[in-house]
Amino acid sequence: MIFLFIFAIMKDYLLQLNESQRKAVIQINGPVMIIAGPGSGKTRVLTFRVAHMISEGIDPFRILCLTFTNKAATEMRQRIAQLHHNDARNLWMGTFHSIFAKILRIEGHRLGYSSNFTIYDTADSKSLIKKLVKDLIPTSKQKLYKESIVYNRISSAKNKLITPEDYEQNIDMLNEDISNHREKFGFLYAAYSQQCFHNGAMDFDDLLLKTYQLLQRCPDVAYKYQNKFKYIMIDEFQDTNHAQYEIIKILAAVHENLCVVGDDAQSIYAFRGATIANILDFAKKYDDLQIYKLEQNYRSTYHIVNTANEIIKQNKNQLVKTIFTERGEGNPIIELIATTDNDEGRIIADKVFELKMRHQLSNKNFAVLYRTNAQSRAFEEAMRRLNIAYKIYGGLSFYQRKEIKDMVAYLRCIVNPLDEVALLRIINYPPRGIGDATINKLLVKSREQNKSMWEIMQQASLNGFSKRTAEDIETFSYLLKSCQIMLAEKNAFAMAEYIAKHSGIMKELYNDKSVEGVSRYENLIELLNSIKEFTESDVAIDADGVLPDDKSLGSYLQQISLLTDTDNIDPNTLDTVSLMTIHAAKGLEFPVVFVVGMEENLFPSIMSISSLEELEEERRLFYVAITRAQDHLFISHATTRYKFGKLEYSEPSRFIAEIPNGNFKRMKSDRQANLGDRHFTTIPSRSNNIFTRNINNRPKPSPAPLANFKADDTTRLEVGMKILHIKFGVGKVSAMDGVGDNRIAVIQFENEGEKKLMLKFAKLKII
Repeated sequence: MIFLFIFAIMKDYLLQLNESQRKAVIQINGPVMIIAGPGSGKTRVLTFRVAHMISEGIDPFRILCLTFTNKAATEMRQRIAQLHHNDARNLWMGTFHSIFAKILRIEGHRLGYSSNFTIYDTADSKSLIKKLVKDLIPTSKQKLYKESIVYNRISSAKNKLITPEDYEQNIDMLNEDISNHREKFGFLYAAYSQQCFHNGAMDFDDLLLKTYQLLQRCPDVAYKYQNKFKYIMIDEFQDTNHAQYEIIKILAAVHENLCVVGDDAQSIYAFRGATIANILDFAKKYDDLQIYKLEQNYRSTYHIVNTANEIIKQNKNQLVKTIFTERGEGNPIIELIATTDNDEGRIIADKVFELKMRHQLSNKNFAVLYRTNAQSRAFEEAMRRLNIAYKIYGGLSFYQRKEIKDMVAYLRCIVNPLDEVALLRIINYPPRGIGDATINKLLVKSREQNKSMWEIMQQASLNGFSKRTAEDIETFSYLLKSCQIMLAEKNAFAMAEYIAKHSGIMKELYNDKSVEGVSRYENLIELLNSIKEFTESDVAIDADGVLPDDKSLGSYLQQISLLTDTDNIDPNTLDTVSLMTIHAAKGLEFPVVFVVGMEENLFPSIMSISSLEELEEERRLFYVAITRAQDHLFISHATTRYKFGKLEYSEPSRFIAEIPNGNFKRMKSDRQANLGDRHFTTIPSRSNNIFTRNINNRPKPSPAPLANFKADDTTRLEVGMKILHIKFGVGKVSAMDGVGDNRIAVIQFENEGEKKLMLKFAKLKII
């Protein structure tokens, strides 16, 4: 009886699912594809599916679940833990890169790597490439080999599973290099790969390429993990690239209990190597594939959902589905037309202010989504003018700040002294008398003797360095060696605290009393705090399968090296308006969304309309933007915009014409009033930049300036008071917002309609 009672409780979660969700959850055997529309409860389905497997007696150690962000993996693990507390930690659940890094830590010796290899982030990789270009490419040609160009080329090759040896045999790639006058790409790729191996390091793309090579070259390893992972689930399958899919095919080859979850309509990462064909053609790979469509949207109202459906219908390459919602009709989509990009910023800020006052919304309920980061300026300035708190997502990551990179480089050298990139970063920071000439000599000796730079440093006195220089090098080496001895006994925080103090980096930052210096010191303390939290936490923080008792420095470094772009995006942590690119917003939702800059050659981007495939990805990006909105969706564009220092006329995006007329209304900036349009909304507005009158009902002329006008002190101004403005005439205060110098009055003028005025600048006479 007790068993039946427990079994019944564990099955209760199935009652929380709709029919489509429930079918997808209980189908645990064989190949399965779940097409999950936006807001359709995808995370719940994935979570309950894993929980159901465990309820059916499947060993969690044999379940592999791959995601694209640590945040997604952590959320799923926490939800599963609520149903199966002790089993959740036994799942192999995490990002592709974190899971494959774990496998390579265990099996990498088969490829010649030690278990403590370093993982290079993009900045590390580019730093190494820049040095190789300087050393290996003639000065006259170096400008053709910018580190970002070389890095992207190498990354693209690795994601296609093209090794340096394959590259040199690939006629198409070689011809492309020749046509671009970059014949040395293949040579640089080989040199970069050799140096990474020499440094005991892998970059992000190596985590895929090396895992594939491991499974291909070592059949016994492939057999081990094929039998270990009886059940495999992949989230956001539409975002997988060629390398990821090939690895999964190998791992799933024995049992074929492979479940992929995704939405082809949200495939927006081709520029990162994602291959939409993986999801579009998946049905062709398995004859017995079971397909389930999650089509009910729980996030958005009818106008938003129907618009998204009609937009995505324009794409030819897609898996057909029809999203529906039961949340009601909701608000129509509003098109906002501005005269310039600055005017667009003012309109959006005004609208945020208006909706906050009318609906008692918080700043965090709003998101402004744009195609490129460069568009944020106008919105930042407008938000500041109205004292609206905002945060830009996609700026410099905490872990990319110089002081953090410096400290982490020390930690990396303790774990892996062969890491030349990290070693070069800290060998003379803080300054310890090891100058550029000495460093260059160390590098030359390293190449001549085919030894690591670290090995040369151990024998500085025997390698031709002066006595004083050799002592400086050996003193630094001793510091790192003493830390390496402590590694086996000390946790990550103890090691970090020790090196911060004894390296001099903490003192160096503390002594800088400038504003920037204080900020850098505070960032270092914040890093130490985060390491302390890591060592004291009772649960696994990361998603790579590391158990809670592993508080080592190596474990911590792996966690931070595998953070994804979106792991630090959480709009709910601060009460701020979110400003971000549409790519960064994927997976998020907001009550109010503004999709801005909807103009031809901006969105769709002029760089992405040379083929049907590129244009369809831009349309999918618009689809993603639309479906972030829960209740209110605004689409804005400007008639003119500065481009490369010149004011140019802009055409509305072709995507706007694809929105059904019944789903949207149009509003114009007061500067656009003389153009007229049949799509005027009747919703009242508090904005001074937006008006809603019919174009034929023109406002009365403004009164002439008043003679002998003298402004009053407005600190005592309150709602209900009548005022006189020298330009707008008589008006009545209808609302107030802000404090101190940032007080703003919303005033209904008799002849000019509603205006918002910042009181410290406005000249008003109280009457």
